[in-house]
Formats: sequence, C-alpha cells, structure tokens
Amino acid sequence: MAQSSTPRRGPSARTYSVREVAEILGVSKSTAYECVRTGQLPAVKLRSRILVPVEAIEAFLAQAGPLEF
Repeated sequence: MAQSSTPRRGPSARTYSVREVAEILGVSKSTAYECVRTGQLPAVKLRSRILVPVEAIEAFLAQAGPLEF
C-alpha cells in the first residue's frame, strides 16, 4: 500500500514544521522558508525549530483570491 506524502500528525496538531507546510501547500521547502522569512506566513522559533501554527496556514489560504496576469 502506498503512503500519502501529506503529513499525518493527527487532528490535535497545533503546529507544523516548515517542511510539512511545504508539503501541505505543494511548494518547495525553500519557498515555504521564504514565506516565513518575509512574514507572509507567521511562525515561531523554538530553539532550532521553526514551527508554523495551523491557524497561520488557514489564514494564509483564506486570503487567497483571484490572480491577475
């Protein structure tokens, strides 16, 4: 049976690593880190780990709208 690449931390997960956020959003790890660095995606640093609250991901996605090309 093939495993899904989507992180499975359970329904009570309150934060994700930047690597997990990249997988959730379908972007590269470097793009996810850039979103954290620029403040587009709020995060907290706990020692050497950067953690993104679930609410920050939900708010980031909620602001999506039509794109102009």
